[in-house]
This record gives sequence, C-alpha cells and structure tokens, in this order.
Amino acid sequence: QVQLVESGGGLVQAGGSLRLSCAASGRTFVSYRMGWFRQAPGKEREFVGGINRSGGSTYYADSVKGRFTISRDNAKNTVYLQMNGLEPEDTAVYSCAASNWVGITTTPSDYVYWGQGTQVTVSS
Repeated sequence: QVQLVESGGGLVQAGGSLRLSCAASGRTFVSYRMGWFRQAPGKEREFVGGINRSGGSTYYADSVKGRFTISRDNAKNTVYLQMNGLEPEDTAVYSCAASNWVGITTTPSDYVYWGQGTQVTVSS
C-alpha cells in the first residue's frame, strides 16, 4: 500500500511558477513509476507527465512540454512537478499517481495509487 499526499498548490498569476510535491509513504516508492494528472471543472482527467523509477526518463503531454518538469527524490519518497510559464488554461486540480505498469503510461486506469489532489489556479 502506498499513500500519496500532494502539496504546493495555490493561486498564481499568469506567467508565474509553482512547484508541486507528492510525498509517498512506504518503502516501495522506488518500485513505482509516477505520474501527474490534472482535472479542470467539467473536463476529463488529463495526463500531465510521468517519470520512470530511477528518474532518468520523463514524458510530458504536449500542452506542458517545455514548461513543466517532473523529478523525483527516491531517498525522500517524493516526486515533484515544477511548473513554469503558467497559463489560465493550467487551472485544475493536480494529482500524483503511482503505477507498476511497464514504462511510463498516460492512461489513468494503469495507476494503482492516487493522491487527493491539490488545487492550482492561474489568474489572467
């Protein structure tokens, strides 16, 4: 069992930055590939990006590529989402998730553990 807790969300002006953290419980964090998803009101959950177990490989949605960066610190059982150049369209609840799928997957159903989410609001 892995429990995930996100933090770092908030209100920011367009063009600003935020850094989200996702802290995992348990000693098996390194066993999981991690992903970040977001869901805006009235919209489906959207894959943002993912990272492999070692942190050496990442994959991003086109909508955030070049602006967002995912990293992980396995010693701290934490995965991060650095968000730069934020736009009002980035407003959503951001959640981290853990997958034991082979490779980085963009499909929510491939993730077995989810955090509760943290709100990110970008004002224009």
